[in-house]
Amino acid sequence: MSDHTGLDGLHPDTLLVHSGTLRSPHGETSEALYLNSGFTYESAAEAEARFKGEAEGYVYSRYGNPTVTMFETRIAALEGAEAARGTASGMAAVFASLASYLRAGDHVIGAKAVFGASRAIIEEILPRFGIESTVVDGRDLDAWRAAIRPNTRVLFCESPANPTLDIVDIEGVAGIAHDAGAILMVDNVFATPLLQRPLKFGADVVIYSATKHIDGQGRCLGGVILSTTKFIEEHVQGFLRQTGPTLSAFNAWVMLKGLETLTVRVERESASAAKIADFLSEQRGIARVMYPGRADHPQAALAKRQMASGGPLVAFSLDGDKDATFRFLDALRVIKISNNLGDAKSLIAHPATTTHQKLSDEAKAELGITAGTLRLSVGLEHADDLITDIAQALTKV
Repeated sequence: MSDHTGLDGLHPDTLLVHSGTLRSPHGETSEALYLNSGFTYESAAEAEARFKGEAEGYVYSRYGNPTVTMFETRIAALEGAEAARGTASGMAAVFASLASYLRAGDHVIGAKAVFGASRAIIEEILPRFGIESTVVDGRDLDAWRAAIRPNTRVLFCESPANPTLDIVDIEGVAGIAHDAGAILMVDNVFATPLLQRPLKFGADVVIYSATKHIDGQGRCLGGVILSTTKFIEEHVQGFLRQTGPTLSAFNAWVMLKGLETLTVRVERESASAAKIADFLSEQRGIARVMYPGRADHPQAALAKRQMASGGPLVAFSLDGDKDATFRFLDALRVIKISNNLGDAKSLIAHPATTTHQKLSDEAKAELGITAGTLRLSVGLEHADDLITDIAQALTKV
């Protein structure tokens, strides 16, 4: 039985605990984990009706699962989306969103500053299937306009962008897309649905790596695509069913537990990130600090308009070469070196040699990724302990 009543108008904190819950006749408090691949039917006629879509019910967990449905319903309620579909990973969500909608002969425009794998999909993988692509400076609305072609169908961006925390004017890019008869897809993983809701600014599709803040404790992989019911049913659902990048029931259950604490984690992490960004801005040996919540961010006004706070990530560059940067990283005691983010543990990455290492030197320079650039995902440790750790590591540079 479902438990959806009385949730209209409630705060996100409450929706993250209660929305989408499906209770069995046993009345369990925690969401049930339906760890099964298939389902049975009372009759052959019922099986036929479910396969035809004439009767409600599940058919196969690659198509849908009660635990996955709870996760999809809950995150859709938080995002303010009509529908959502879970995927096996964040990259599965990115690829499925694009590949389910685009066809040979179409054109996609992507922002240059995105996760390395997302850029590879746009520039390397989609063209293999006859889909043309162009990458632009996501901060420049004129660049988006100039890249539009008669066959442009999708504009794709991240905001804040990985790893430099550049901000894209979502409303402005959405307007350009819609004027051209195209749609806008936004990877909102850095901001989380608590700090930014791209649908509110005109985006048509929102994508998350649920592996990051939604799980929030480094346990498992997952992704999610959110949009209108029409887009999900006409494009995403069939693609996922036939190609199989399915979110497992167990991972969906973990994500449901993660959603319950998302508010308190993101608020704490964002407050610590702001404090760390302020500290870094005052230190010798720091060439640049990029944090959307600071007034010195190049797009501070836009960030303030789109985001509820600066978020839990800080980008900064040391005034040194690769060896000096590695000495800093190796000297950290509390903060761990990892290409992951959104964890309860603070994690730091060196994009030039990890997440964006496949980019050419020219492309890295164009994005502002230097040998000293670092991406810090702030966790739940005490902010003062993190600052102390950074301070002692800076002495090694």
